[in-house]
Parts: sequence; structure tokens; C-alpha cells
Amino acid sequence: MAMGVAPEGRRRGKARGGPTGPRYPGWLALPAVGWYVLFFLGPLAIMAAYSFAEVSGFTDVAFNWNLGNYRYLWDPLYGEIFLRTLKLALIGTGLTLLIGFPFAYYIARYAKHKTLLLMLVIVPFWTSFLIRTYSWLIVLDPDFPVFRALGIDGLIADAELLYTTKAIYIGVVYNYLALMVLPLYAALERMDWTLVEAAQDLGDNAFRAFRRITLPLVLPGVIAGSLLVFIPLTGEFLIPSILGGDKIFYVGNLIAQQFGEARDWPFGAAIAMVVIAGMTVALLFYARVLGKQEQFGG
Repeated sequence: MAMGVAPEGRRRGKARGGPTGPRYPGWLALPAVGWYVLFFLGPLAIMAAYSFAEVSGFTDVAFNWNLGNYRYLWDPLYGEIFLRTLKLALIGTGLTLLIGFPFAYYIARYAKHKTLLLMLVIVPFWTSFLIRTYSWLIVLDPDFPVFRALGIDGLIADAELLYTTKAIYIGVVYNYLALMVLPLYAALERMDWTLVEAAQDLGDNAFRAFRRITLPLVLPGVIAGSLLVFIPLTGEFLIPSILGGDKIFYVGNLIAQQFGEARDWPFGAAIAMVVIAGMTVALLFYARVLGKQEQFGG
């Protein structure tokens, strides 16, 4: 009798799943796919179409196959803006990683009140990004009452922070630090710390154990946090406009100018498509590195 029910059991197992795991009806993904097509691929296609158009008259757009918008980007002026934006993204990512990694490491391994510390990291996100950025206009002002009470308003004035690149980097670190800390904490929290202790018992010092054990295991979290910071910074607009006084131009400001003041939507779309292409390359790099980590059991 057992042999008689075996085929039925196998059929049920095949219907429910297989060697690769359970199978689910494909239609369950339709809402997500529809949302993705409607609110990402659709606008992206419209943006791509505009990038090959040209301005006709003052505000009209003629949809002709035209590569002139992309040719304009070879101008050294725009090249300098792209390099400045890349510098902002790289330095901003590096600073948040430099500050966020030790903090996430402390929370994951040593902190007694992890939930409280994580809440303190997340709490600023309860406030509007715009309000948080504007608040630094008050804090970086030499006439800030706290600085005057401490008698260091003169030092702050001499430092010339407001409306400079330094103010922009301060705003970047403050606004994006949580996006770095949370993925790092998630990766560090999953670590088996006995591996580090075993490495130190076998003769590794703290730095070597960190380099050989901790860093490879948390590399996906490092890359994920870096991408969460790097990608938005390639199109950052608010922080340079507010804390930089709109004196320093980045790609985000250039796109806003083309769509707003200049009314040159095709050129603005071309700039945006170049930025999207760069972000796509970064995401493919992340996927490749993550795939290698999983392949070799990282």
C-alpha cells in the first residue's frame, strides 16, 4: 500500500515545490510588476524619449531623433560639474562609512541598549528632509545662540562654514548617515563573533582578525550602505541649494535648472539619463560582488 501512495505524494511534492524550493502562482507578482512598470519603467521611457527630442520655439518640444543633447555634455563645463558631483558622492559615501561603521560595530557587538541606539539613529527620519537641512542653516550660523553662549562664535565665523562645500558635506553626513548605519548593523548583527575570537586565539591581532574575518563577512552590508548613500548623492539637489547657497553647481542643480529656469527639458532629460546609466552600472557592480560573496560562502 505504501508503494501505491508514493506516486501521489511525489505529485503533490512536485506541485508544491521541487529541489529549488516551493513554487507559487506567477500572478501573485502582478501588482508589484504593474507598479514597477507604471511608476518606474513608464516615466523612464518618457524621460528617454525627451532626451532625444529638441526644443522648438520657447517652450515647445519636437520629438525628433537628435543626439545633440548628449553631444553638449562633452563640453568641459558639464564635465567639471559631473566630476564635482562624483567627488561629492564619493566623499559623502566615504565620510558616512567612516563614521557609521564604528558606530554600527559598537551597537552590534557591545551595546546593551541596541534598540534605543537604533531609535536615535532613525528618529531624525521622522522629520522632513527639507526641515532637517534648513535646520543646519541655523546651527552653522556664527550668531547661533549656543555658539555665542560658549564664546566660540568668532571661531565659527573664521571657519566660514555656511554656504561652502564644508557645509554641504556636513549636511550630507547628517542626512545620509542612517542609510549607512542600518545595513551595516544588519550585517554585523548576523555575524558569528566566535569566528573573530577563534582568529585571535590562533594568533591574529585585532586588526588582522578584522581584515580577515569581519570585513569579508560584512562586505555585502558595506556595499549596500554605500549604494544607498552614493546613488542619491549623484542627484542631490536640496543640500547644495540650501547649505551651499546655490553657489556650487552639481548635477542635481543642473537638471533642476534645465527643467525650471532654462525650460530645456530635452537637455535636462539627457543629463538625467546619463546619471541613471551611472547608477545602473553601480547596481550591476553590487549585484556582481554580492553574487561572488554568495558563491564562495561569504
